[in-house]
Amino acid sequence: MDAVLSAIKTLFDTLGATVMLPIIIFLLALILGAKPGRAFRAAVTIGVAFVGINLVIGLMWSNLTEVAQAIVKNTGVTRDVVDVGWPSAAAIAFGSSVGLWVIPLTLVVNLVLLALRLTRTLDVDVWNYWHFAFIGSLIVAGTGNLLYGLIGAALAAALALFLGDWTAKAVQKFYGLPGISIPHLTSAPIVPIAIATNWVIERIPGLRDAEWDTETIRKRLGVFGEPVILGLVIGLVLGAIAFYNAGDAMTVLAKVLGAGINLAAVMLLLPRMVAILMEGLIPISESAREFMQKRAGGDREFYIGLDSAILIGHPAAIASALVLVPIAILLSIILPGNRVILFADLAVIPFVVAMTAPVMRGNVLRIVIAGTITLAVGFYIATSMAPLFTSAAVASGFSLPEGAVQITSIADGFLWPPFLFVRTVMGLGALGLVVLAALLGVALFFFLRNTKAWEAAAGAPAEATASAD
Repeated sequence: MDAVLSAIKTLFDTLGATVMLPIIIFLLALILGAKPGRAFRAAVTIGVAFVGINLVIGLMWSNLTEVAQAIVKNTGVTRDVVDVGWPSAAAIAFGSSVGLWVIPLTLVVNLVLLALRLTRTLDVDVWNYWHFAFIGSLIVAGTGNLLYGLIGAALAAALALFLGDWTAKAVQKFYGLPGISIPHLTSAPIVPIAIATNWVIERIPGLRDAEWDTETIRKRLGVFGEPVILGLVIGLVLGAIAFYNAGDAMTVLAKVLGAGINLAAVMLLLPRMVAILMEGLIPISESAREFMQKRAGGDREFYIGLDSAILIGHPAAIASALVLVPIAILLSIILPGNRVILFADLAVIPFVVAMTAPVMRGNVLRIVIAGTITLAVGFYIATSMAPLFTSAAVASGFSLPEGAVQITSIADGFLWPPFLFVRTVMGLGALGLVVLAALLGVALFFFLRNTKAWEAAAGAPAEATASAD
């Protein structure tokens, strides 16, 4: 069995997302009844779009990471828990005992929930199944029980599908992505926090009236409110903070201007890449709708679950995330009891906050507030979870960075699902898994009972909300 599981994992690792995703989309489109030619073109277009998205994200990642690390270095602050970044966390997850099982396990969970009408999402974002394996690997590290880890990973997959369904209508309307959901455990967990934050803001005079959405900013600031210029300005400010002492005047100027231009490029190019993605998604979405009308009498919807990378090109999401970078560094310095120093994963902040944008109607100020709260709580979660994170890393053969006593990652180490799952199972054992399943079942029951209200709370306009299956 291990050989079969290893072969499946090797196949996906070798071909990579840019090759496997078009194949999966092509096969899915054929199953949904699309004509072969149309399905093939849509699949290739989606694959090309993801190549473009990944190239632009790579540009953002390299530049934002360099800027953030320079800012951290300038503070002179050191901590004993080092942020190693999500690629390291993913390697730890897939290298764990749970990692071999996570792909077939998640597919089984997804198909069973679809058959039972307990989800509308088919999660084809196989490469982000590592989030489920990560939670499972931490459970194994904390309990020494592989079965607990596998059940925990399965429940994490079910949670992701639930969050994807809950937020789908809001994401589709705000981002213009018909038929798509985002069952992503780096991005979706912030939604309950954003809803609570928005509720509080609505009750604070003055703050509730502050309109800082990108359209209002554009009207007030003119050309300086355009996304590309906004990216340039934010990049120049961050570059100046990061590189003011990088060398002689010419070196400083080059680095600051480079940061500005590169982040301006991200603000301009990411939406263009998502527009190409839409060319491929629309035929698939139409085929899914026709398929459901024929097979389910038109009373059921079907979503394709994708990576949250397709969201972060929105001006409100990326602008808020760039503002949150220095805020995150400041929090790491001033929060009492925090042991985490941010280093490799500051560029993941756009992914963390992207799904707050529909809840906040694109209001940058509100997104920043929700992001600040999430990060502040996250530092304490990361400090608490660092010993287990480190144990799981060592068990999977990961080498700790020089000078690091323990490690973490913003992508998963800062967020509430791993903390909730791991601490519950460590504290209650098998009963903890029952408690988690019960909590998820209760949430799903109330969601299916009053779907429109839940979707509206997540940011979906009234006309976009779905009826329960």
